[in-house]
Amino acid sequence: MAARPDRLLAGSPYPLGATYDGLGTNFAVFSANASGVDLCLFDQQGRREIARLPMPEHTDEVWHGYLPDSPAGLVYGYRARGPYDPQRGHRFNPHKLLLDPYARRLAGSLKTVEALYGYRVNSARGDLSFDRRDSAPAMLRGVVTSELFDWADDRPPNIPLADTVIYEAHVRGLSMLFPGLRPRERGTFAALGEPAVIDHLRRLGITAVELMPVQAFVQDDHLLQKGLRNYWGYNTLGFFAVEPRYLSNGSTDEMRVAVRRLHAAGIEVILDVVYNHTAEGSELGPTLAFRGLDNASYYRLLPDNPRHCINDTGTGNTLNLSHPRVLQMVMDSLRYWVTSYHVDGFRFDLGVTLGRESNGFDPGAGFLDAVRQDPVLSRVKLIAEPWDLGPGGYQLGQLPPGFSEWNDKFRDGVRRFWRGDEGHRAILADCVAGSSPIFERRGRRPYASINYVASHDGFTLLDTVSYAERHNEANGEDNKDGHSENFSANWGVEGPTEDPWVLELRGRLQRAMLATVLLSQGTPMVLAGDELGRTQNGNNNAYCQDDETSWIDWSSAASPDGRTLSAFTARLIALRRRHSVLRCSHYLHGREEIVPGIRDIDWFDEMGDPLTPEAWKNPLAHLLTVRRAGRESDGSAAILTCFFNADSEDHDFRIPGPLPARLLIDSAAPHDPERDLTDDKVSVRARSVLLVRSVVAAEGG
Repeated sequence: MAARPDRLLAGSPYPLGATYDGLGTNFAVFSANASGVDLCLFDQQGRREIARLPMPEHTDEVWHGYLPDSPAGLVYGYRARGPYDPQRGHRFNPHKLLLDPYARRLAGSLKTVEALYGYRVNSARGDLSFDRRDSAPAMLRGVVTSELFDWADDRPPNIPLADTVIYEAHVRGLSMLFPGLRPRERGTFAALGEPAVIDHLRRLGITAVELMPVQAFVQDDHLLQKGLRNYWGYNTLGFFAVEPRYLSNGSTDEMRVAVRRLHAAGIEVILDVVYNHTAEGSELGPTLAFRGLDNASYYRLLPDNPRHCINDTGTGNTLNLSHPRVLQMVMDSLRYWVTSYHVDGFRFDLGVTLGRESNGFDPGAGFLDAVRQDPVLSRVKLIAEPWDLGPGGYQLGQLPPGFSEWNDKFRDGVRRFWRGDEGHRAILADCVAGSSPIFERRGRRPYASINYVASHDGFTLLDTVSYAERHNEANGEDNKDGHSENFSANWGVEGPTEDPWVLELRGRLQRAMLATVLLSQGTPMVLAGDELGRTQNGNNNAYCQDDETSWIDWSSAASPDGRTLSAFTARLIALRRRHSVLRCSHYLHGREEIVPGIRDIDWFDEMGDPLTPEAWKNPLAHLLTVRRAGRESDGSAAILTCFFNADSEDHDFRIPGPLPARLLIDSAAPHDPERDLTDDKVSVRARSVLLVRSVVAAEGG
């Protein structure tokens, strides 16, 4: 190879990042306020800095240069020169090695040492002081990549949201205890792509895996000091890089192979992404990338005191998506994951932050508009967490068309109904009908509501029926972290028990809540492991538990209870797939007669009588019948009736017609097959759900 030049050629300001063209690499990095940027090159091991080359050109606030004869695999970083003036928002320090925000692969590991900070940590002047120590020995580096990969005939499954069933999973937690895997592959994308793992998802009927953050993230020093780790990964530093721990062989192609195999099985991949903040924390945090390149551009700062970050996220900083170059970085990142990794959608952590402008949350914010009009991103699934910790941070239902939203009101309403709380019959009815009071506006459809009763954040499904209180002592925060109100109940015993009555009731409640999720209008989401009865031993904030607390115990899949719950979940999903009226793409309001006397949706009491306005207001009512009807492709009318009994006693329900009817599923008797009913009544066990079907033939049929 020819000797590497001692200076860079002019290169190009586009594209941003390190772009290898087969003959060399173009480097381009944004900074509006730097007076100069140096490219730092390292030896192949990434330990020794072998060259420091000033960027020769500065075009439209982008510093750029071209390095001829540089190979893919080159290890690099940046140093930025400029004012160190925190009171004006500037924190340039050329002694700090900076990660390229566009780095597509990372080398090395981050060591939590004081040299990472731009100021002297113990100085009386705090962050107004200046630290001259070189941070390179403790810093991550970027690696120049070649993006060639043979996708062959890979095609996105393109499953309509109305037909989607989401499985929220953690790459590591999904496979750490999965049987038959090689030790090196556990907790990685290699395991996610294993046929046995995919077969489990297919048996359930899952159509989309929603992966918790897989973009490269940083460990929190305060957790490491307590012997804990950031397990969830909501602490991103590399928006274009796969988290190295999730690659068994270090190659990012491992993720591409997993996606390709999931696609071949008809399963989509959705990424949980964190563009609301970065791992650099508050103004007192380390200087790792964005802060050192251009703190005043990348972060929202207090207008009257730009020394301090705005903290709408609760993590110390907030990315400034109002800045066009920061917005460009996020858009480039999203498109990169779609085009280079073929992912099928995104779930946006603290999505309200992404819609904030200077005056607060705005459904027409630049980021939201940019995504909705983008020819690549507008075609994939877009899911938002509709809240953050800033002023006016709860915005459920207020995201613009094109976005679906995690519906925590569904979660809480369903949990409280099945717990037997007063006044929740009408709330359950709204949940079953797709939460139209929240979402039905601007042409949005029922699938805008992501329906769930358990997610990574909170109790698992089993813990919701096993614990009345959180048990987060292992987190080292005196059990004060996590949600204090979980709308859960232990049914007489806190935690594990051998009491057969309690165990049977807990099983019934788990099945009833899963049935509610999967038989409701909207997009259902199941937390990974809930189909097996996974427990976190009462921990409702297991963000720092990278151990058996968070990992799925696959041995439970072989237990009688695990087999029963898994088979019941698969049966529910199959019913949802079989009957289009359970996944309507439009709201039902009881205004359309499908056949004479049968409207698209109707509500009844246990006697089969329509619910009156007075009956809806009865706070002690725990029984509900909902009948939905729709046309099948052959012109016949399919009528499906759900019976919900959240009372502590068994009840007989009258079928409100038409007859004859066929029992499809009974959550109290999960093994019972479908059967024809001989009369107009069904017996519904306490805290159970029944589903029956009737058919009215097409005219002339």
